[in-house]
Amino acid sequence: MFVTLEGIEGSGKSTLLQGLAARLESIGLAPLVTREPGGTRTGDAVRELLLGSDHEMTPLVEAFLMNASRAQLVAQRIQPALAAGRVVLSDRYADSSIAYQGYGRGLDIPMLRLLCLAATTGLEPNVTLLLDLSFEDSRARRADRSAADRFEREDAEFFERVRHGYLEMAKSGRRWHVLDATQAPDALLESAWEIVRPRVNVHA
Repeated sequence: MFVTLEGIEGSGKSTLLQGLAARLESIGLAPLVTREPGGTRTGDAVRELLLGSDHEMTPLVEAFLMNASRAQLVAQRIQPALAAGRVVLSDRYADSSIAYQGYGRGLDIPMLRLLCLAATTGLEPNVTLLLDLSFEDSRARRADRSAADRFEREDAEFFERVRHGYLEMAKSGRRWHVLDATQAPDALLESAWEIVRPRVNVHA
């Protein structure tokens, strides 16, 4: 089973990912835990360029780099783990490209979907947990971070477009589950576990 976590910066994805991994381990599973961009040696190099660099970068270049990292992650780690019957937990996946480079940056969304399709070879998550948070709450949570990356430096309008994009995608139903990211971490974990646990029983 393949589970992805999505949401704007500061929504609590990393903490929730760790909590879900611990829950899965407690029932005898060994999940693969990964993130985007990154998750491989190649992907981590791309991540440094995308997040830590002050180089000028067009939205299309950003989208290509994101999907280059994604293609390596899918081929090198995600697909082998799924083929071995493991649960995969990922902090971000292809939906991030649609939200950030599509809704946020204004790139053509059908084109982005084709780019993501090529990078992922059509692999979709079984479950996507969207941690929904306002920009104001996101900014408050990030206030004590020592340095902001390229995305964290974006303005409120950008993040509102990204959040709107996520909520629009979530309307498709199917694999999407919207969670209130203002909950305490323990409560958020319980909400997510109620969604994930029954599906693990089916697919594990």
